Amino acid sequence: MEFYSKSILWALPVLLLSFLVLFNINGVEASHKEYMHLHSKSAINVKQVHRSGYHFQPTKHWINGPMYFNGYYHLFYQYNPKGAVWGNIVWAHSVSKDLINWKKVPHAIYPSKPFDKYGCWSGSATILPGNKPVIFYTGIIDTNQTQVQNYAVPANLSDPCLIEWIKPDNNPIIVADQYVNKTTFRDPTTAWLGKDGYWRTTIGGRRKRRGMAFLYRSKDFINWVRVRHPLHSKNGTGNWECPDFFPIAVDSKNGLDTSAIGQNVKHVFKVSLDLTRYDYYTLGTYFPEKERYIPDKDMVDGWEGLRYDYGNFYASKSFFDPSKNRRILWGWSNESDSTDNDVKKGWAGVQLIPRTVVLDPNGKQLLQWPIEELETLRGDKVELSNKVLMKGEKVGIKGITVAQADVDVTFSFDSLDKAEPFDPSWEKLNGEKLCGLKGSTVQGGLGPFGLLTLASENLEEYTPVFFRIFKAQDKHKVLLCSDASRSTIVEDKTSMKDGRDAWRPSFGGFVNVDMSSKKLSLRSLIDNSVVESFAAGGKTVITSRVYPSLAIYDKACLYAFNNGTEAVKIESLAAWSMNRPKLMNH
Repeated sequence: MEFYSKSILWALPVLLLSFLVLFNINGVEASHKEYMHLHSKSAINVKQVHRSGYHFQPTKHWINGPMYFNGYYHLFYQYNPKGAVWGNIVWAHSVSKDLINWKKVPHAIYPSKPFDKYGCWSGSATILPGNKPVIFYTGIIDTNQTQVQNYAVPANLSDPCLIEWIKPDNNPIIVADQYVNKTTFRDPTTAWLGKDGYWRTTIGGRRKRRGMAFLYRSKDFINWVRVRHPLHSKNGTGNWECPDFFPIAVDSKNGLDTSAIGQNVKHVFKVSLDLTRYDYYTLGTYFPEKERYIPDKDMVDGWEGLRYDYGNFYASKSFFDPSKNRRILWGWSNESDSTDNDVKKGWAGVQLIPRTVVLDPNGKQLLQWPIEELETLRGDKVELSNKVLMKGEKVGIKGITVAQADVDVTFSFDSLDKAEPFDPSWEKLNGEKLCGLKGSTVQGGLGPFGLLTLASENLEEYTPVFFRIFKAQDKHKVLLCSDASRSTIVEDKTSMKDGRDAWRPSFGGFVNVDMSSKKLSLRSLIDNSVVESFAAGGKTVITSRVYPSLAIYDKACLYAFNNGTEAVKIESLAAWSMNRPKLMNH
């Protein structure tokens, strides 16, 4: 394997997200939508109900937003210091020794120069030779939202917390030419260093309906030239936001720095699609001599392709952690709540638990798993094993704080014979639509079975996370669902008719798993208004945002259930109360 020494380059991205908490293709509004009468309305009384307990979340207002440098993890995040909706965006900054306990430090970047007068939007960071970090970010220079790329450097490299940043006056260093749409030109990636000595970065955008990852190169990181053709593009996908491009090892679980290349290396290209408000990725090959990335031939490149997370998850960023030789993915989970409710509660958005990312041994997808440091927050524990659930049966999980918990369960069954036939017409449906059709109360053969999270005692409201197994023509299909539609009592359902109101779908994704073992595992991280679920060791992940009115604090319940005709055994279940981080003064 050929790669550049970590002493030369640590390519460390920064997760900086600049998007509204609402969707588009799902009937909700697109990104960067401004409510001028709201975005400076301050949160005077911050409501604590539904606030996360162990996920990163500022004290108030709107967030969405890592790098490792000299012993500290740095989280830069887009933040509105004046209100709970998108606007007045600055680069807020927190630091940590363990990715769990965070300390707030002064804002790193805020609008102050002509080249970012109207906004400091998303970007990344790269560590240059000499262990010198550079932030690359998108600046907005006028009211027409003309976007340029700027850089900033630390004022004091001896400060491990990198509290003060300088924006040199030779900015901007990349400006859109006549072939680039200057109003959809943002979010530069972590740069990588080629064998030819040139740095390269890719920037998201579009040309008509074609999503574009514009490619730029530079010898000195100051003077950048656009490569004639993009690193990658795809027609019909619309504007590309927050692209991410990184290598991944074929035969190892170790992470790779961003410049790694060689025979045992594949590349991952991720893009956040403005039209759908979801993150999609492909696996493929990077050809440095051609300056092109080409997805593997069996990859679906576009709206029906692979996703990091099949729920409330957008504008993610990965980074290489040299301290533990791993690649970490960190995503932002928007609210499913209404804009008006965001203002009332005084906050919006939450960072999900950082996840390690490795290549699945099948070579066809990624595996994601919560970082090991999360386990330091585990408190009281309960266990259950060899409990058989017959049709319609459920069992309560007690003895822990189930509104703020980590639950790891393995289900098993004796036979696949009762798996219901997979209707060929369902091939046209994605997982989310099929979950909406085949909910947790719709009896099947093998499934639905799983967990009822954040449930009220009498099940007036609950968020089920569950499996269904189907028999297709040549194999079994496994579906994972996380259904937020039952999570809250809704008195006036007509209030959900437009994008300013709550959005609670039944999320779903298929799980590419061999069913010969007749076992399925599920891990769910439950945190008041967040339910992150990892199926089959991280093959499929779904995050739901929910806002129960009854199932809050000690009134919340947790059940394991089976609504299929085939008996299902809880082979093992371990669940922990999750403590709050000791240091979370953000």
